[in-house]
Amino acid sequence: MGSLGSRIQAASAGDAEAAEGSCASVGRGCDCRKRKRSSPCQCDSEGEEEDCLLNTPRRKKLKSTSKYIYQTLFLNGENSDIQICALGQEWNLHKVYLCQSGYFSSMFSGSWKESSMTTIELEIPDQNIDTEALQVAFGSLYRDDVLIKPSRVVSILAAACMLQLDGLIQQCGETMKETINVKTVCSYYSSAGMYGLDSVTKKCLEWLLNNLMTHQNVELMKELGVVVMEQLVQSSDLFVMQVEMDVYTALKKWMFLQLCPSWNGHIKQLLSDADNWICKRRSELGEEEAFLCTEQGAPFAPVFRQVRLQYIINDLASARILERDNILPQDWLSAVYKLQWFAMLRTEHDNDTGPQEANKDEFDVNSMRCGRKLAKDGDYCWRWTGFNFGFDLLVTYTNRFIVFKRNTLSQPCGGSVSLQPRRHIAYRLRLASFDASGKLVCSRSTGYQLLTLEKDQEYVVMNLDSRLLAFPLYVCCNFLYTSPASNRRTDAPEPESSAHSVS
Repeated sequence: MGSLGSRIQAASAGDAEAAEGSCASVGRGCDCRKRKRSSPCQCDSEGEEEDCLLNTPRRKKLKSTSKYIYQTLFLNGENSDIQICALGQEWNLHKVYLCQSGYFSSMFSGSWKESSMTTIELEIPDQNIDTEALQVAFGSLYRDDVLIKPSRVVSILAAACMLQLDGLIQQCGETMKETINVKTVCSYYSSAGMYGLDSVTKKCLEWLLNNLMTHQNVELMKELGVVVMEQLVQSSDLFVMQVEMDVYTALKKWMFLQLCPSWNGHIKQLLSDADNWICKRRSELGEEEAFLCTEQGAPFAPVFRQVRLQYIINDLASARILERDNILPQDWLSAVYKLQWFAMLRTEHDNDTGPQEANKDEFDVNSMRCGRKLAKDGDYCWRWTGFNFGFDLLVTYTNRFIVFKRNTLSQPCGGSVSLQPRRHIAYRLRLASFDASGKLVCSRSTGYQLLTLEKDQEYVVMNLDSRLLAFPLYVCCNFLYTSPASNRRTDAPEPESSAHSVS
């Protein structure tokens, strides 16, 4: 029998001889022909396969079934069993295809008189629907894909909603979300609300929160109504550039454009013209009556009500502008001055060292909104203007790190900074880059955070991956320097035992 090793060696030798034999057969003819017919010849089959591959003729591409159906049944109307009439136009269609529509499915399956009719006259109550939109909507029942242009998406959406075409409605929504820009955002927002596309409404609001302040546009300000502007200004997600005063300034320009829609100047001239218009109106009204208390200004009051005035009056120059403009009622300002005065006294007497418990709801309502644009990569260090209850916060961007520092050493005057050993802040920092249409290219956020800093302590807030950075880079921060609970109790007296001297 021999060992296993010897048998494997013999088998290998046999395989080698068989290989030599097959190679040799090229010159003297194939040995395979001497075998039984039931045993296939490898040489012949491989050659035939190769010949087939080399000589296969090119076949003409067949017309797809979908295209054939669309052309023959929809466009040509062959074998139509029902005629749809609307807006002065007729479509020769087929019930079996129309039943994909919830609208027609209910019509044909119930006891409605239309179920037995061969001609149906459609009433179109929605002014957004035109014949072109109906053509696309009906055609979508006969094909797999539909091309929707952004300029036509609202009309097609209206038609799809009326005919209850869920697939087409979804495709319209996706088209809208992908093509939001300064020219489409207002019409998309309005249409999404009208036709119940909540995801589109959300995307439009996100775009407006990111771009309203960072990329101000005259035509956009003209289009934005009171309701949506109020929603934007009250949001803690509004991307504010510089400080809260810039929100107030933007609202002045917006209100002027709402009242003077024919204004057609350059955006750099807009604030000056708005101030001149307000000055003229102030001289007509007299100094005692605020503009928002007038019949002309009253519709804008809900929007200005959302401005976080406590972060405007903490800067002297900004407070003077509020008084000069006389847009806001005096009782609004008096309440805020009182609120900030009590907050300052609590901080001065060590009764408020900042938020120490996580309360995101309070943070969203009361936090200071500020931001900055970094035009290109480099080293930056800045602080936002205004008195922040003795907390002088320096922000540094260097080597792709963003750092917060509690600054206590170099101050213009001794009483301008708190020397308490520890101060607490709540914050959220966001970074974003946008493309030419205002769409987010990249974004990062720290989320809601609590931070305790000792005197002159530095803290790395964010370490950025250079591969994700694109300039210009927009930095947006929300801060809360004092306890939200203390802001609600402006009239409650402090117990004597709680007052301490500043350390």
